[in-house]
Amino acid sequence: MSMFGHDRFNKSVNIPNPLYQSLQGRYFVGETEKIRLGKGKNAWGGLINPSNSDVDLYVNAFTITNHSNTPIVAQIWFNPEPLGNPMISNKVTPANTTLSPLPKPKVKIAFAELIDGFPKQGVNAFKRIVPPQSTLASDEDGKFIFPSSGSFVILLVSPNNEIVKAEVAFGWFEQK
Repeated sequence: MSMFGHDRFNKSVNIPNPLYQSLQGRYFVGETEKIRLGKGKNAWGGLINPSNSDVDLYVNAFTITNHSNTPIVAQIWFNPEPLGNPMISNKVTPANTTLSPLPKPKVKIAFAELIDGFPKQGVNAFKRIVPPQSTLASDEDGKFIFPSSGSFVILLVSPNNEIVKAEVAFGWFEQK
C-alpha cells in the first residue's frame, strides 16, 4: 500500500477537559436564585461538597450577575462555614443532557441572602468587583479542588444603602 494509504494513519483528537468531563457525565452547571444584599447585609452563593460525597469537586467556572446600578464586591472564600440559613438551589443540570438516566451531582449549590458579617473560618482567597448591570465571568479550568466537606463560596458584600439583587452561577466537575 502507498505511504498515503488509510492503514498508515491514526486519528488523534485533543478535546478540552471540560468537554471530556461532560462526555463522561461528570460536568454540571447551575445557579442560585436571585439573592438580595444591601443596607449592611451580605449574601453568598457557593458549591458545597457534602461530607459523604466520595467525590472531589473541581471548580471550572463561575459567574456573578449584578442587577443593580451600583458595583458590588465579591469575596471568593475557600472552605468557610456557611452563614445565615442556607437554601439549596434546584437550578442545576448535567451539562451533557444526552445521557440516560441523567447523572445527578453530589455537590450542591447553596445560597443565603441578607446575612450579617463575614465567615469566621476558611480563607478569603481573592476578591472581584462586579460592575453595575453586568456579569463577571471567570474560567478556572478545574484548578480549585475541594474534597468531601469542602466548599467554594462567593460572598457578595453589601453596597451602602440600597438593596440589590444578584445571582451566582457555577460550572464544575466531580471525580472519585
